[in-house]
Amino acid sequence: MMPMTENPTSDNMSDLKEEVPVKFIHLRAHSAYSLLEGALKPEALANAALRFEAPAMGVTDRNNLFGALEISEKFSGIGVQPLIGVTLSLRGLGLSGRDRHDLPSIALFAQNETGYLNLLSIVSRAHLEGDGIEPPGVTLEDISKAGEGIICLTGGREGPINRFLGSQNKAEAEKILHRLRDIFGDNLYIELQRYGLQDDEEVETGLIDFAYSYDIPLVATNQSFFESEDDFEAHDALICIAESTYVRETERRQLTPNHRLKTPQEMVSLFADLPEAIENTVEIARRCAFRPQKHAPILPDFVAGDGGQGEAEELARQARAGLEKRLADTPPASDRETYFKRLDYELEVINGMGFPGYFLIVADFIQWSKQNGISVGPGRGSGAGSVVAWALTITDLDPLRFGLLFERFLNPERVSMPDFDIDFCQTRRDEVIRYVQQKYGVDQVAQIITFGKLQARAVLRDVGRVLQIPYGQVDRLCKMVPNNPAAPVTLQEAIDSEQRFQEERDNDPAVAQLIEISLKLEGLYRHASTHAAGVVIGDRPLEKLVPLYRDPKSDMPVTQFNMKWVEIAGLVKFDFLGLKTLTVLERAVELLAKTGVEIDLGKLALDDENTFTMLSSGDTVGVFQLESAGMRDVLRKMQPDCFEDIIALVALYRPGPMDNIPRYIACKKGEEEPDYMHDMLKPVLEETYGVPIYQEQVMQIAQVMSGFSLGEADLLRRAMGKKIKAEMQAQKSRFLEGATENGVDQKNASAVFDQVDRFAGYGFNKSH
Repeated sequence: MMPMTENPTSDNMSDLKEEVPVKFIHLRAHSAYSLLEGALKPEALANAALRFEAPAMGVTDRNNLFGALEISEKFSGIGVQPLIGVTLSLRGLGLSGRDRHDLPSIALFAQNETGYLNLLSIVSRAHLEGDGIEPPGVTLEDISKAGEGIICLTGGREGPINRFLGSQNKAEAEKILHRLRDIFGDNLYIELQRYGLQDDEEVETGLIDFAYSYDIPLVATNQSFFESEDDFEAHDALICIAESTYVRETERRQLTPNHRLKTPQEMVSLFADLPEAIENTVEIARRCAFRPQKHAPILPDFVAGDGGQGEAEELARQARAGLEKRLADTPPASDRETYFKRLDYELEVINGMGFPGYFLIVADFIQWSKQNGISVGPGRGSGAGSVVAWALTITDLDPLRFGLLFERFLNPERVSMPDFDIDFCQTRRDEVIRYVQQKYGVDQVAQIITFGKLQARAVLRDVGRVLQIPYGQVDRLCKMVPNNPAAPVTLQEAIDSEQRFQEERDNDPAVAQLIEISLKLEGLYRHASTHAAGVVIGDRPLEKLVPLYRDPKSDMPVTQFNMKWVEIAGLVKFDFLGLKTLTVLERAVELLAKTGVEIDLGKLALDDENTFTMLSSGDTVGVFQLESAGMRDVLRKMQPDCFEDIIALVALYRPGPMDNIPRYIACKKGEEEPDYMHDMLKPVLEETYGVPIYQEQVMQIAQVMSGFSLGEADLLRRAMGKKIKAEMQAQKSRFLEGATENGVDQKNASAVFDQVDRFAGYGFNKSH
């Protein structure tokens, strides 16, 4: 179960700031997770709540709970009570339309934990029982099965009751009202909205009559999609982007400037004739005493019914047996005692962190894959630094042979989830996922959602299209935005750095309008899709933990929380990466077998002279990671003669470290003397000719020179990457103190620290 509290923020929410009388609470804000409809990022909503001095705010994104946990955490972190809700489309009422906005909708809020779980179920059903192409929605019959603990608002202008009253069908409106009251009882509110639109007054009269006739409370709301009236033009363009229309068209969906996030004072004034409708916003906020929170990692039991004790024993058994086999089959890099000492240490850390089940689950589906002839990568990412992983055949790399560190993967001084990056044959990856579904239950396995954003180039193109600015002109502007996927440049940064961009803006009003709108929409979510590799496995049906979504391109359910927030919700991510190179290798082995040549890729020698001759000639087209023209040129200059050269080259051939390639080659060829910074660091840097390349070297330098444990050294590495000033000062003091104790002059130690700090920002994970 999600953790629950009756006091969702640090304040007692039954008192909602009694010291300052609260008159109105926004209940119907739409965040940017109302895709291409809401223009309010979670941070903007939180800031608005502070500005309004609002003790609570409701967010009801359309047909999803994408942002529920994120909004819950951000709001509660600043002392604002999050009211977790959803704007939910209804089917089966005879009110269908051309798109998601033409289906009637109601607003639902989680009143307590039961209500939140029911909300997860209802919203998941809206997606999973559809085809992923038609707009999601549910029937009143669906809701009736899960209405407990939920507060319902009738939906305002978009609601079925308003829609029927607007079409002069009072009898059908009354029928829907009675059906909602049967489901929600005293948790039903008749929703009033005033946007100054045609027929609003007539419909409102009918709603008020219903409220007084059937003793159902009224509540005043304002569906808010953008922050201020100044944002209306940009939001109108966003609606056009969503519906593939043009701003100049009149026969299209349009909102009004009144769909902004109005101040509480504006709302009180707007409904001055119905003060009870305003007061009931506060009542609803008081009644909602639940918010989703962070959850400790959840994993299914690998060994059933043992509470985890058996998992630790099973992991130790499999790991010891596996290591015995590895040492029998592979020439060891050290003595047997060293391997088993490392194994025992890793097992102690893994069990202490509570992760034996994780290793067993990963080992199980990898071993199943290999037994069924599915190619699996030898190991990638920091997990390759684990002897336990090697023993379980999760990886095929001996960590001691390559000097890989376990603490880079699991740090006993900083508890975080392990994360194996696992490559599978691209054409058979889905078989592995199906095996996992069958083993743990189809309803307990899902992929992970990801959201595409309107980044600088994309937002210019989209806004340019709906403004009908000539394509060639928009394309010219887009090409002025640097294309750097690793570190995307914002539109404002591009404008500030490009004189031509500024001139276009200053000389052409259409371009000025394009830029003004684009700056307001940049960073909003454009669409939802599925993460390429991430899969989560739960210990219960996932809809009891997170809301689920359907991607029309996948037959698997997908979590509505993205990778960051699904892990915060307690679900553990497993990466199932499809790698074309493995498919090519698998096919090559099959073709060779037909000619009578049998090859075991796992037993190929890493010191084959002919292979290095080929690499040194730059004959590497089709060789994974070594086939680009630039890489082939470097291979010819380097003349690699050992596998460590290839590891170093892949790590160096990136922006930043690339500047060190000439020095590496010169030192390798004896043209320059390596600089080890200090004699005691020669064993750490000798393999790379004095050029620091790997994150592991940062850790080993701290260990050797300053007596850091490898766990402490990993924290130092992280601190150097984040460049947090206060933390860096503390780490430097600790480094200098330890170096001094080891007899290193403080000036020299400081120079080493500064040099390592400069390198650490682009250091590569050697295990990768």
